[in-house]
Amino acid sequence: MSIEIARAFLAQKGMEDRIQEFDVSSATVELAALAVGVEPARICKTLSFKLKDGSGVLIQTAGDARIDNKKYKDYFGEKAKMLSPDEVPLYTNHEIGGVCAFGVTRDDVRIYCDVTMKRFETVFPACGSSNSAAEFTPDELFEVSGAIDWIDVVKLPEQA
Repeated sequence: MSIEIARAFLAQKGMEDRIQEFDVSSATVELAALAVGVEPARICKTLSFKLKDGSGVLIQTAGDARIDNKKYKDYFGEKAKMLSPDEVPLYTNHEIGGVCAFGVTRDDVRIYCDVTMKRFETVFPACGSSNSAAEFTPDELFEVSGAIDWIDVVKLPEQA
């Protein structure tokens, strides 16, 4: 079960006590916001992409953000191509609805944090299941997830 992968990963960092499990689904930004009791923008969604060379990219971003194709292409040098539903667990060890950067074991998957999360004191990424989340400051999330850079590849609703 992928929540166990996330739990073991966070336990290695002494942070497994941050995991919250809910009796309701948190599989979408809106459902997670209801489960946690925060505005949807504070839910950290982890978007997963595949580059032409077959490597993966995970971008942790605010719940109200959407990929800006031009910014993505400018940063990565190619068009954004999301992983298919079948590929997501192969790259992340988690199913859609619980995707997070906790416990990713592939060496060819790079993890990033988008600057949109810095608007908030804390954010809530999933923890490997469709009914879990954990609270981190954006800087804590950057560190614990093993992110390699803060990037700006999304647009917010007012920018759309």
